[in-house]
Amino acid sequence: MTRYLLGRAAQSVLAVFGVMAIVFVVMRLSGDPTLLLVPEGATREQVDALRAQLGFDRPIPVQFADYLWTLCRLDLGESVVQRLPVWRIVAERIPYTGWLASTALAISVGIGIPVGVATAVWRGTLVERALMPLVLVGQSMPTFWSGILLIMLFGVGLGWLPTSGADEWRSVVMPAIALGGLSMATFARITRTSVMEELGKDYVRAIRAKGVARPVVVLRHVLRNGAIPIVTIAALEIANLLAGAVIVETVFAWPGMGQLAVQSIQARDFMVVQAIVLLVSIAYVLLNFVADILYGAIDPRIRLRGGPR
Repeated sequence: MTRYLLGRAAQSVLAVFGVMAIVFVVMRLSGDPTLLLVPEGATREQVDALRAQLGFDRPIPVQFADYLWTLCRLDLGESVVQRLPVWRIVAERIPYTGWLASTALAISVGIGIPVGVATAVWRGTLVERALMPLVLVGQSMPTFWSGILLIMLFGVGLGWLPTSGADEWRSVVMPAIALGGLSMATFARITRTSVMEELGKDYVRAIRAKGVARPVVVLRHVLRNGAIPIVTIAALEIANLLAGAVIVETVFAWPGMGQLAVQSIQARDFMVVQAIVLLVSIAYVLLNFVADILYGAIDPRIRLRGGPR
């Protein structure tokens, strides 16, 4: 297991490095930000002077090497547009995205897993027919569209919830529902499939033959044995929540990292975009690494095999 985790750690470092390199090159090929920063009517000499001051006149490999050296000193650099340390700009937005993503995850897990278990245990009954439409709606509706519908219904129509900003706890309700809808459907489908597969195995029939109640069998045995697919999808869905926050935060004017990413891309603020992508990539890698560790805690056979196959 140790060898497997060390291999995954090395792969994770290479993955983060590859993402950083791609984003670095793509952002610099998107256009010259100095043209957006100089005043109107600036001369060619002024533009060249600013470009040299920002370091954009050097070859891209040299700029990338300087950027890596800056990261080695735990420095995210300085914003090209705001002329402030990037870590300060990003740090102001992280709590909002964390609040939104954690609330959305609680909604998706709190609804998705129970719905998946219920539709598997009571397959072919009224319970399944009542809950499956909820899963289908959550799976098929894009986040931007569900967000607009929520604003029209609960914000504009009924006036129950604020339509933008993050001033109070009610502000997070609609963005979290819109963001967590798709993840809820994913958790429900994966849980349903996993539980149905476990319910058909011999050990479940043996336990039931001993007179153990079905809820006890499901909660103590079936869910644990079928938890690996759920843990895997949980790591992926948390990362997807961070990615989906870009759209949701834009729709609801939520002051998080997603909205900051959109604003920085429009302004070609390279350093801020690179910092956001770097942090999201690290979060994605760490979540998958934690999932690998949980595999061994859930199923001891994985430790004996040296990792999931």
